[in-house]
Amino acid sequence: MKVLMIAPQPFFEPRGTPISVYQRLHGLSSLGYEVDLVTYPIGDNVDIPGITIHRAPSIPFIKRVKIGPSIAKIPLDIMLFFMSLWMLLTRKYDVIHSHEEAAFFTVLLSKLFRTPHLYDMHSSLPKQLSNFNFGNYRPIVAFFEMLENWVLRTCEVVLTIGSDLEDYVLFVNRQANHIRIENIAIHNDMKHASGEVAEMRRALNLEGKTAVVYTGTFEGYQGLDMLFESAQTVVAAHPTVQFVMVGGKPEQVARWKQEVAQMGLADNVTFTGIVPLDESLKYLELAEILVSPRTNGLSVPLKIYSYLHSGRPTVATNIFAHTQILDEETAVLVDPTPEAYAQGLLQLIESPELRLTIGQNARARAEKEFSKEGYLSKLERAYLAIKYQKRISEVTLPDGISSGSTVSVSS
Repeated sequence: MKVLMIAPQPFFEPRGTPISVYQRLHGLSSLGYEVDLVTYPIGDNVDIPGITIHRAPSIPFIKRVKIGPSIAKIPLDIMLFFMSLWMLLTRKYDVIHSHEEAAFFTVLLSKLFRTPHLYDMHSSLPKQLSNFNFGNYRPIVAFFEMLENWVLRTCEVVLTIGSDLEDYVLFVNRQANHIRIENIAIHNDMKHASGEVAEMRRALNLEGKTAVVYTGTFEGYQGLDMLFESAQTVVAAHPTVQFVMVGGKPEQVARWKQEVAQMGLADNVTFTGIVPLDESLKYLELAEILVSPRTNGLSVPLKIYSYLHSGRPTVATNIFAHTQILDEETAVLVDPTPEAYAQGLLQLIESPELRLTIGQNARARAEKEFSKEGYLSKLERAYLAIKYQKRISEVTLPDGISSGSTVSVSS
């Protein structure tokens, strides 16, 4: 099968949806599909077998795209539409695989070119608008609700990444041909040479210190203000604790360096800035404790899957974004307050046995429920449902392979 994938994101950048798109592409490549990816003119090129990246024309005054809805996305999405239209006019595809708001114009392209539409739903766009301060513009939100409902009622297959979105899809369209495919760790084999990790510890001056590691963006919903407030309590009790913050744009890192200095934490917080994906995994390996202090949101943070697979214990806030996959056996879950977060950290710092137990439980959960093999089999079922025009529940994988096994497919 030949696939046209449309991704209205800067690709590739190590954040949120671009990482999920990256995983989908790797999955389709492993299954033997040929994919033309149409995406923004912003981001780094990646080399994946069977995947060809086609970038929409650049817009001179737009050099980057912030997380969430933005005015900059409007002209970029217009260019993306015309690029997708050109691809469909000049090539033949078996399916159009859309991400996020690209689904809105893919509905039209699907009907025009009589090509099945697979919608990859990473979030509810009307809810995104509300969460990013567009909630006061109710007519705009209502318009996007109408568009989203139209997509969910017309696409041949819809993929979701979590139970919250699954429930929403089935609420809008009880008959949706749907499958939930959770994200997985960035790499299944996360072990690096011990010398590499030891060298990183020395470079970061972590010898004899307890490394508490955060990875991800520095957006407001990530709860970094709460994390640093809790760090004051933790460092007062254990001065050798070192918080290692992996990620953040240069201007965000600069602002937080000033903040932590004013809080008296300058010697206990290390900022790395944005690092390549593979390097970010080394930081998980050198950690004694991982943190996810997110204060709001419904979708599971992508980093949680890599956190679980690392075998390190996590302190996470007790919100739905985390509790969809984390529980008391696989993490320390606390209320989203500085006081509660500090107590969760202290609990792990002061109990090596608890760190070991939770880390082992987390790794076992990742291997059982969020494996690469399970991911591939679900993705294969979705594509075979389109190929054979069936409900996903009716699809039988080739050669009697059961769910959770690696499958192969011919194009």
